[in-house]
Amino acid sequence: MKSTFISREKNEVKFSIEFSPEEFEQAIIAQYQINKGKFAIDGFRKGKAPRKLIETHYGEDIFFEDAINEMFSANYTKALDELEINIVDRPSIEFTEIAKGKGFTVTVEVTVYPQVEVKDYKGIKIDKVTAVVSDEDVQAEIEALQKRNARMVLVERAVQDGDMILVDYEGSVDGVNFEGGTAERYSLKIGSNTFIPGFEEQLIGVETGGEKDVKVTFPEEYHTEDLAGKEAIFKCKVHEIKEEELPELNDDFAKDVSECETLEALKNETRQTLEKAAVEKAESQMKNSTIEKILDANEVDIPDVMVEDEIDNMMQEFDQQLQYQGFDLQKYFEYLQKDEKEFRDELRPDAYKKLKTRVLISAIADLEKLEADQADLDEELELMSQQYKMEVDKIREMLGTENLSFLNKDIKMRKAVDFMYKNAEIK
Repeated sequence: MKSTFISREKNEVKFSIEFSPEEFEQAIIAQYQINKGKFAIDGFRKGKAPRKLIETHYGEDIFFEDAINEMFSANYTKALDELEINIVDRPSIEFTEIAKGKGFTVTVEVTVYPQVEVKDYKGIKIDKVTAVVSDEDVQAEIEALQKRNARMVLVERAVQDGDMILVDYEGSVDGVNFEGGTAERYSLKIGSNTFIPGFEEQLIGVETGGEKDVKVTFPEEYHTEDLAGKEAIFKCKVHEIKEEELPELNDDFAKDVSECETLEALKNETRQTLEKAAVEKAESQMKNSTIEKILDANEVDIPDVMVEDEIDNMMQEFDQQLQYQGFDLQKYFEYLQKDEKEFRDELRPDAYKKLKTRVLISAIADLEKLEADQADLDEELELMSQQYKMEVDKIREMLGTENLSFLNKDIKMRKAVDFMYKNAEIK
């Protein structure tokens, strides 16, 4: 097999793979050995007929197609490696004349990963982002921790905003109950806005054991068409009212929610945590500014097939997120009154930007000869081990060879971003 590069125009590459007569003959022999059991020839047991006799009965090209397919599939990847071609789509192929005793050539045209000559990626001027944590930030975080550790206590009073109540409700439109409009002892937080607009507010002021008819109008864009825009009445009965009771902010609170002995120590620890997060956020913002400058300074011709594949990935991820919420893409389209084409068109700019970013950063990594070594990979796996509370070997086994390769690429890309950031001029 001999591979020869022919030409490149933008992201379209043409090359050839040449096979000798001897290679073709060996491939035919191999296919004869594999397939001879399929032929029944009078006077011979199945699988025992000579090749020449099979070719006489069925044509001398009987094994050509299988032989050619096997030769191409076995050598296509080798040719790509030899010619250092990184494809992003299926190839278009043409064969020269195929005849017994002769070799043949396959001419391949295929879309490839874009090549770029990245400019202006060193000495990028970016504005410094300062990481500042105020006393108010620390206090807000302590109060959020206090709220997370609140408990709900029963009260004997009328419903107020923020209460958690147990309520029965029975909904009807024009006097007819509708599906999904009835529940008993439903747990509802007043002010959560989980019900139809206006529903929760009308329960404020109702006493324990009290009843009230709540009148609402379903939104015009409500996902159930039979109810959209309709007026409804919910007969409600409140069984129980609980209010949030916050723990007192003192040393005992600090001991209960942390390993700190005093409230002051908890505040200091909280400040350190917030400051670390603020520094990381500021650095992330400056790195993003660096990437944006690279994007502005360089043009990249991204093949359409790459953009469409990226849109496919984005849609799949979004569909998975919707499914976690008991929804799906089709319902989403119906709810927003749009079709898949419109949605794909909306995603296209983001898909192009993601790909452009990936191509440029990858090119910078190659220019600077940045690689992910074993120590980098081990460190990444150790972090994943801590995050998922699993042994490193188990993480490695679950990822498999292909995902470990993707992980290596991600590390390489992060190194490239770090390189640009370290070489930037921060004002």
